[in-house]
Amino acid sequence: MTLRPLVRPPEDQPAFVLVEPQLADNIGFAARAMLNFGLTWMRLVNPRPEWPSERATATASGAALVLENATVYRSMTEALGDRQVVYATSARPRDLVKRVVTPRQAAAELRAHAAAGTRTAVLFGPERMGLINDDLAPVDAVITCPVNPDFSSLNLAQAVLLIGYEWFQAADETPATELRTGTAALASRAHLESYLLRLETELEECGFLRIPHMRPAMVRNIRALFGRMQLTDQEVRTLHGMLTELVTKRLSANSLEAPETEK
Repeated sequence: MTLRPLVRPPEDQPAFVLVEPQLADNIGFAARAMLNFGLTWMRLVNPRPEWPSERATATASGAALVLENATVYRSMTEALGDRQVVYATSARPRDLVKRVVTPRQAAAELRAHAAAGTRTAVLFGPERMGLINDDLAPVDAVITCPVNPDFSSLNLAQAVLLIGYEWFQAADETPATELRTGTAALASRAHLESYLLRLETELEECGFLRIPHMRPAMVRNIRALFGRMQLTDQEVRTLHGMLTELVTKRLSANSLEAPETEK
């Protein structure tokens, strides 16, 4: 299989460097994770599988763009030759004095470096044992994910996904919460009020609001409940219809149960 070299990825993206990846499947999964967050700059250092790889393309599941842009290097030094700032993913390093950051902090710093025109990279180690101290010695910082200390092992694609997600989130302007989606018009306050007044009347009629001293609090809770819903105009019409059916059935049942008047 021959892969076409495509347009050079944007310089404001970090290069994701996979050091000696052992399985074609994992390269494909990593490519898929990268493209989820708009990252297309993959570099491979001495990949174990034959490259290009049909298997990697299959597991990339539509993210072949990343694999077509991927470049292969003989050494980590060669792969990082044009980079100015390098982070490495690893468990907390031992016997090394090295700054350790979370994925979120690293993402914020990577974005800041990109804004300043600095070329960056993130290293990911082999699946079996990760990066060794000799790999970590020249990097600027180590990214360590805060995970369950009793089960802290992440596979290659998981690590790529975590860093990619935080990098994307660092510049994403999607609101943390949205009250609603879709284009249906919200109900006017007058429309909702007409329904609530009708509901109160029927609740009074059926005896739900029969305790006088509790009535104000119960009505207030009902109004608060509907006030939180951000109902559409159609939804309020549906509630009106439901109430009509319930009242009709109740009145019909009451009429059937009423004793016949003596002749």
